[in-house]
Amino acid sequence: MSDLITIDHLADHVGETVRVGGWITHLRSKGKIAFVVLRDGTGVVQCVVVKNRVDEEVFARVAELTIEASVIVTGEVKEDARSAGGVEIGVSGLEIVGASPEYPITPKEHGTAFLMEHRELWLRSRRQHAILRIRHEIQAGVCEFLDGDGFFRVDTPILTPCAAEGTSTLFSTEYFDLGEAYLAQTGQLYVEAAMMSLRKVYCFGPTFRAEKSKTRRHLTEFWMVEPEVAFLDHDGNLELQERMLSHVVQRVLERRRPELEILGRDLEALERVKPPFPRITYDEALELIREKAPEDGSIPHLEWGDDFGAPHEVLLSELFDRPVFIERYPAKIKAFYMQPDPERPEVALCADLLAPGFGEIIGGSQRIHDEALLRQRVEEHGLDPTDYRWYLDLRRFGSVPHSGFGLGIERTVLWITGIAHIREAIAFPRTLYRIYP
Repeated sequence: MSDLITIDHLADHVGETVRVGGWITHLRSKGKIAFVVLRDGTGVVQCVVVKNRVDEEVFARVAELTIEASVIVTGEVKEDARSAGGVEIGVSGLEIVGASPEYPITPKEHGTAFLMEHRELWLRSRRQHAILRIRHEIQAGVCEFLDGDGFFRVDTPILTPCAAEGTSTLFSTEYFDLGEAYLAQTGQLYVEAAMMSLRKVYCFGPTFRAEKSKTRRHLTEFWMVEPEVAFLDHDGNLELQERMLSHVVQRVLERRRPELEILGRDLEALERVKPPFPRITYDEALELIREKAPEDGSIPHLEWGDDFGAPHEVLLSELFDRPVFIERYPAKIKAFYMQPDPERPEVALCADLLAPGFGEIIGGSQRIHDEALLRQRVEEHGLDPTDYRWYLDLRRFGSVPHSGFGLGIERTVLWITGIAHIREAIAFPRTLYRIYP
C-alpha cells in the first residue's frame, strides 16, 4: 500500500489517477450516482461514483458500504472549488478493506455516558479529531520552546518511594519486598536533581492524583511538563512561563486554526495571549473576590489563608483579557519545598497562572535551597526526613537558588480549545468513575 496518496496531498495530483485509503463518514446515493465522503486522518474528500463510468461490480459494491467501513478508492483527482480541500475524486475502482456493520455512533444525539463507553470509536468524530490535533500541537509547541531555549529533557520515575505533593492523593502498590511504592504525583523532585547536572531541564510524562474529585477539570491520570532551572528566581520563573505559554498559543493559532474554528473557539481571545501577563498578589486577589463575588453566595466566602477553589479562580480569570498570575500565596497552604518570601515569610515565592474563563493551568515557585529550612518544612508537613534524604542532599552539596513549574497538558487543551470538560482533552480519560476502555 506504499502507493496510497493521503488526502492532504491530493491537490498536488489534480488530473492524475491515485489510490486513497480511509474510512467512510457519509454516504449518499441518487440513482445512477453515489457520493462517498472519505477521511484518512489527514483530511476529508468527496468521492463520486457514476454508474456508467465504472464496472458493474464496482457500482454494486457501493451498496455494501456502511459508515466507518474502511476502503481503498481508485480514481482521478478533479478540482472542485466547493470542496474543503478544493478537490474531489472521480471513482474508477473501490475495494472494501474492513466492514463496519451497525456502527453504534450515529448522527442522532448520544449521551456522554454512551460516548465515553465507546470512546475508542468516538475519537473518530470530527470534533474529537480536532481536539486531538490541537493537543498534539500544544505538546509539540512546549517541546519546541524548551528545546530551543537550552533545556534538556529528563525522564523521571513513575514509581516513587514517597509523596511529593501530599500524602492524601497517592495511588499505592506493593513493590516486591521493599514495601509500598506510589504512582508519581509529579516529577519535580527528580528534575531538581537533574538540574544540578544540566542546569536547565524538564520532564514530560504522566502523573497521578488520587483525588476524589469529579469536576470538569480533574483527572486521576494526566500529563505534565515540568521545567526546572538553576540560578533562576521567582520573577524569572514567571517570565519563563509567559514566554512558553505565548509561544504555544501562537503556534496553535498558526497551525491549527481550522480545528479551532471547528470547535467554535474565539480566536481573538487567543491572539491576545502575549507577554507581559498581569500579576496580582494573593492578598489583592482575595480583595477582588470579596468585591466581585455575587451576593447570592454561589462563590464561597474566603478568609486569609484559605485556598482558592475553582469558582474563585474562574471569577478572577474573567477579570483579565489574558492569563493572569496570582502570586505569593500563604506558605501554609502550599507545598513544603516552596521558598518563603524573605520580606514576608508567611507567604511563599510562588504563583498560579490562571487562564481566562477557566482557572489554573500552571503552578510554580522558587524552591527552598537551604538545607536547614527545607528539613524544617518537611517536618512541619508531617513527613519523614528519612524518605527525603536524597532530596535534602541536593541542599548539602552545592545548593543554588532555583525555580520551576508544572503545566498541565489537559487543562491547557481544555482552555485553548474552549471545550466544556477535561474528559475530551485526552484520548482515554481516567476519572473518579471511569477506567474503561
